[in-house]
Amino acid sequence: MNSKEEETNSEVTNLENESFIEEQKDPNQINKQIEDNKLDEKSLEIKDEYKFGWSSYSEITNGRFAMIGFLAIVLIELFSKQSFLKWAGIL
Repeated sequence: MNSKEEETNSEVTNLENESFIEEQKDPNQINKQIEDNKLDEKSLEIKDEYKFGWSSYSEITNGRFAMIGFLAIVLIELFSKQSFLKWAGIL
């Protein structure tokens, strides 16, 4: 690159930075950013309410019970020193 192109690029960058700074000082822009942040906060909230059917709350609850059940089977096998199916009398 020659020095003339570098000067032009730096001038463009400086102008962009100045316009961004001016934009940030604008009260309407600040209010818009605050509203955007409020929307982000609302989207992060998860309601722990039971709903009939396939809901995220039901899936989380079922997943937790499945983990507890799996842990129980592993502990039974560790303490009884035999497989769960044999311990339960299935085999």
